[in-house]
Amino acid sequence: MAARKENSRSKPERMKSSSDHNSAVQHVSGEANFINDISAGEKTLYGHIVYSPFAAATIHSINFEEAGGLPGIHAILSAKDIPGENQMGPVVKDEPCLAEDEVMFIGQAVLLIAADSRRAALAAERKIKIEYRQTEAVHTLKDAIKKDLQLSSPRKIETGDVDKAFEECDHIRSGELFTGPQEHWYLETQTCLAIPAERRELKVLSSTQHPAETQAIISNVLGISKNAISVEVRRIGGAFGGKETQANHVAAWASLLAWKTNCPVKIHLDRDTDQIITGKRHPFLSYYKIGFTEEGQIKAFDVELNADAGSSTDLTNAILERALFHVDNAYFIPNLKVVGRSWKTNKPSNTAFRGFGAPQGMVVIEQAIDRMARFLGKDPAMIRKMNFYGETNNNVTHYGEAVENNRLHRLWDKLTESSAYNDKKTAVQGFNRANKYKKRGLALTPVKFGISFTTTFLNQAGALVNIYTDGSVIVNHGGIEMGQGLHTKIRRIAALELGVDEEHIRISPTCTDLVPNTSATAASSGADINGMAVKNACSKLKSRLADVFMEKIGDTSVPDKDHIRFKNNKVFLDKKKGISISFEELVNTAYRERISLSATGFYRTPDIHYDREKGKGRPFHYFAFGMAVSMVEVDTLTGHVRLMSADILHDVGDSLHPSINLGQIRGGFIQGVGWCTTEDIKYDAKGMMLNHSPDTYKIPTIMDIPEDFIVNLMDHVPNPNTIRKSKAVGEPPFMLAFSVWLAIKDAISAIDGHKTEPEFSLPATNEVILQSVEKLRK
Repeated sequence: MAARKENSRSKPERMKSSSDHNSAVQHVSGEANFINDISAGEKTLYGHIVYSPFAAATIHSINFEEAGGLPGIHAILSAKDIPGENQMGPVVKDEPCLAEDEVMFIGQAVLLIAADSRRAALAAERKIKIEYRQTEAVHTLKDAIKKDLQLSSPRKIETGDVDKAFEECDHIRSGELFTGPQEHWYLETQTCLAIPAERRELKVLSSTQHPAETQAIISNVLGISKNAISVEVRRIGGAFGGKETQANHVAAWASLLAWKTNCPVKIHLDRDTDQIITGKRHPFLSYYKIGFTEEGQIKAFDVELNADAGSSTDLTNAILERALFHVDNAYFIPNLKVVGRSWKTNKPSNTAFRGFGAPQGMVVIEQAIDRMARFLGKDPAMIRKMNFYGETNNNVTHYGEAVENNRLHRLWDKLTESSAYNDKKTAVQGFNRANKYKKRGLALTPVKFGISFTTTFLNQAGALVNIYTDGSVIVNHGGIEMGQGLHTKIRRIAALELGVDEEHIRISPTCTDLVPNTSATAASSGADINGMAVKNACSKLKSRLADVFMEKIGDTSVPDKDHIRFKNNKVFLDKKKGISISFEELVNTAYRERISLSATGFYRTPDIHYDREKGKGRPFHYFAFGMAVSMVEVDTLTGHVRLMSADILHDVGDSLHPSINLGQIRGGFIQGVGWCTTEDIKYDAKGMMLNHSPDTYKIPTIMDIPEDFIVNLMDHVPNPNTIRKSKAVGEPPFMLAFSVWLAIKDAISAIDGHKTEPEFSLPATNEVILQSVEKLRK
């Protein structure tokens, strides 16, 4: 897929200084140091992984005696050399750190080598003798289902009476949809530097989204307490969920080698190895039946979601659960049943990816509505609007949570006008009548995305804020900067809360020594929960400083501290002009009065709960909303897609940082376009990934950006009970790419005047498009 890149009419805020989006500027300017840029001295060893070449096999013997004697080899470790537990499953203990008796996928680690250099490690690997005996492997989701290889118990959510509702529907359509895997393709591959410290302690620099869990996994495999392990993250070069659990693997392997050799060990995967051995977005095979009226009102929806988990559990259960939560997307469906099942295949364990199961769930209802509209001969956009959640009624989800502060109807009104939807629709119809081999398509799709970890206890965060006597401030929090601008947002939050310029605030590297027991930077919640924890710490410090201020001015007429303001580097009374003290002076006074200038902060998301047995509760703190209109042109002779335009309107509450949010929306949308169109992973008959490099795996390029790319934020939509009335933005825009996928389908459908339902799957690659076109023309 490709498109000519032109100037967008959406103008992002220009970065006027390094303080505007400091973390992002460092990421793209070359100033930022990543783990592979860091040297731990001449004694640093090269860590190498020897992995299985087979998808399923038993291990009958391992001999590395000759390899261990080669020059430059410091250690070769097998499962028998692990001092703790040979296990790194983050939730379910079904994922060995090193294979012992069997291997379950190509890329599973069997041995670890610590060497002076990569050359020495590869020379040693060639001398290692491992006797495998291949067993039957299961490569596809359909084969796993046939063999009944269920990974865990099914999940179900149900509301209303689906069977009875189907009996009363005017029309029923059913179908299946396969959605493929997706490679994370973060720019920085999986990396860790493990450095032994005195007293048998370990310093670990890891490219992880979840330092506390990385610490826990290392503790488990080494058999030592967590307080002996310090995991630190300055920044990581992208993650998208791929480093939420799977960064633990490289960290555990590097730590084992460092522990054995008592030398620093670095493991930095090359791109091919990273793609071969790591998990992807879960492929789903979904079956659905939808019942509706002649007018297009949805009355019943019955869905079965089947997820390809890969070789072990990882986060599959939570991912599947979020898919179940989001199978309704933006639509009120009074009678809905959804069942989710996960299946085991001989592939690397699939894992978290932006959207965390929601894309695989949402796309089913979007496909079903598109089919409904084609059957009824109506505009799919109008069917969508008809079925939106209501603002005062018809506003409770299938799991029992009310959709509060619903923005869907405002989004529709504003976007259909600003995008000139009706004019574009007319133009598309005219173009298609005049052209035989090139066809255009148009689609509008919404998103309603729940914000919170669906595992309730993860919705907590901590922070540590220190003020120094010169008025400068250092903020420590549990979130990870991965290029999304989290540190910049936190810096802004701290500056606004303390009333000082952002230049006075510095964000320290995230470290388990400073803020323990943190949750992953995931679920789009990084700024939400960590920002609130920082606010809590700042509030404690302001309260102490306010007491000092009251004593210093000696004004007994002031009734309480509520009248004291922190702003513009000053502290003053809101109703008395002329009474103010500089922030630095007040801090110095507090120091001399022996008042603590350090405070911890904590936050737990309120009022969330979910009963898995009943399938009812309030798993989300709030919902984020967005909407997109996309137009494409398809060459029906080649399958080439030209992405002509994309108009997006998104709800971020009161934006913490508009330019960062606009960037997140653009990036999420384009990543979604990749999943929907070009990112097709291929395996051979033995289970080997064939396109594990940038020349064969096709992520979107600059030529895939819409020619006319318009992104706007909703105005005047404050979000109650969140950090500065903002909303999360990381994941929801990804699903707006369904508008591109369905616009392609709309263009294909125009071949026969929208009379026949095209056969379609995701991603809609050139091959899928041409096959669909060929079947319509027969």
